[in-house]
Amino acid sequence: MMKRPDPRKLSPEQKDALIRDLQRQVATGQSELRLLRRRLGLTQQQSQAAASDRAPFDRSRSDRSPSDRGPSDHAPSGRDLFDKLAAAAPRPSTAPPTGIAVKLGRHLGLWRSPMVMGVVGVVLAAFAIDGGIGIWQDQALRRYKQARLLLEHQALTSLYVELKRIVPEPDGKSYRMTIAMQNIDAAAPLYVMLNAVGVYAQSGLIWQQVPSSPADGAGRGVVKLVDGYTYDIVFTPEVASWAELIPGYMHVRIQSDMLISRQAQPGNDIVERRTPFYVYLKPHGANDADIKARSKMSGTPPVFIPMPPH
Repeated sequence: MMKRPDPRKLSPEQKDALIRDLQRQVATGQSELRLLRRRLGLTQQQSQAAASDRAPFDRSRSDRSPSDRGPSDHAPSGRDLFDKLAAAAPRPSTAPPTGIAVKLGRHLGLWRSPMVMGVVGVVLAAFAIDGGIGIWQDQALRRYKQARLLLEHQALTSLYVELKRIVPEPDGKSYRMTIAMQNIDAAAPLYVMLNAVGVYAQSGLIWQQVPSSPADGAGRGVVKLVDGYTYDIVFTPEVASWAELIPGYMHVRIQSDMLISRQAQPGNDIVERRTPFYVYLKPHGANDADIKARSKMSGTPPVFIPMPPH
């Protein structure tokens, strides 16, 4: 018997030739099977016809003893002949050819490897850690936003800032203003970092900044605000052509910027507050009588007239 070649050692052309040869063998076997079936059908018909012809003689033969029967009495029946032909007919083999391994599921054993299971466990653990870090970051960011919103609310509602007064300086060109801060909730101190106060005088359609500085060194640095605190700012509004919205008065904007926290050494818990003040300021050497006549005031014209933010 010729030894079948190993498919794993064959080239693609040799594998195709082997497949075509096996297909021809299968087709030949199927043809022989159909031929045997037709022969078997003819044999069954002949056996049935012969049985009908021998029927009158079967009863007489049955009366004879076995020793009296001839060789023709032992002829095989149609059923026996069918069994022999069926046994002799070629059948296609269900077993795979020699040398061809069944590849379906051959890699399933890889998942039972300790190394593979360890790698899978590490990957799953990495995903779990990443998800946990994401959840923690979201919660921390939410807490930070809530704390910042609360601090911003307290900086606006618990801290009251007021422009108390503006008086002319003896030099005949400068002014001194007093700003007061009040912590409404004395049980919760505020730490306020005071920045330089900006003073602007309107000239035409623009705001022109004028020189300003804290008086006596106050109004700078960090102030622990438990109750109240006041500080003075000196400024010199020397503007050539200032806007006259009210007869005889300059239009001045004062801007107070500060940083607010609940701690002396703040981290991220710090917010900025900007408080603007708008006033009409009487220049040095102004004629009070002329201002009263032009604006129809009663009494002495004040040094400044506060206005709401606009």
